[in-house]
Amino acid sequence: MIKTIFVVDDNNVNLLTAEETLSPQYNVYTLSSAKVMFELLENITPELILLDIVMPEMSGFEALKMLKDDERYAEIPVIFLTSKRDSVTEAAGFEMGVVDYMSKPFSAPVLLNRIKTHLHIEDIIKERTTQLRDRTDKLLRLQNSMVSVLANMVENRDKLTGRHTERTTNYIKILLGAMIEHGVYEDQIKEWDMDVVVSSARLHDIGKIVVTDLILNKPDKLTDEEMEIMRTHAAEGEKIIDTIIDDTGDEDFLFNAKLFAGTHHEKWDGTGYPCKLKGDSIPLQGRIMAIADVYDALVSDRPYKAAFSHEKAVDIIVTSGGTHFDPKLAEVFLKVNGLFEKVSAAR
Repeated sequence: MIKTIFVVDDNNVNLLTAEETLSPQYNVYTLSSAKVMFELLENITPELILLDIVMPEMSGFEALKMLKDDERYAEIPVIFLTSKRDSVTEAAGFEMGVVDYMSKPFSAPVLLNRIKTHLHIEDIIKERTTQLRDRTDKLLRLQNSMVSVLANMVENRDKLTGRHTERTTNYIKILLGAMIEHGVYEDQIKEWDMDVVVSSARLHDIGKIVVTDLILNKPDKLTDEEMEIMRTHAAEGEKIIDTIIDDTGDEDFLFNAKLFAGTHHEKWDGTGYPCKLKGDSIPLQGRIMAIADVYDALVSDRPYKAAFSHEKAVDIIVTSGGTHFDPKLAEVFLKVNGLFEKVSAAR
């Protein structure tokens, strides 16, 4: 495929030289101003833009900023054309994203070779980017598959909480969406990769692997001693994920999983377990999961209790804001509790 190049310059001699030099190998559009360039960009996307710096109406720097601020054009490589180069100007251009400078007046051989070099580099970058994206997608699919297997291993052993992992994952999605909408802890979550965070939440009960079936599936209320053993699953889950991190070095995904697993039974007032963390010292992941986990437990049947109604569960969580739960998150939950009910009803 023949590549397209825009040459933007208010000097007709430079435009003529560029057209005569490049047109035998490329589709060349010679444009007399940045304004004309943006009009043409509405219909044609070039592989490269040669952009003069000093032009009337709109300078090259102004045009470059507009290009980089528009996601449609931000990835188009730009070479600045200039008759006067200095280190300050060059540094400013590179900082804004220009890929190179070319001095005017330019000779035909130099112009042609520089263009060939940059387009070849861009082809390599695109090829490597595509390969990297494919590898990343493959690793993500593998990662999600492994998480599903591990989560299913736990859930298949725990006969009393059917599809708990699936439901809590959906609750997490709802809470995160509402937090974003209402600006709750936005400074913390704006940097999160939501797909990674939500997926990692599926491992919050991984520590139950070490709990004996006799306790995990006991058809009666647990004794105090058995309850203490059950409570070890939070700390054990954190240890298991720490071991995986040490072996794989995958800290981003597993770091979130570790926080979900190790802190979702902590309470806002410091009476939770395993570390009796209090308030903001509880990682946000654990505070979010606490609401999802408890809601699901409240509206589910257990051998020692019948399921509470949705309304009763909402009342318990909202009134426990500031004691068991982060009060800000309890308020967010109240705003979207109807979506929780829909997830629960679909069991």
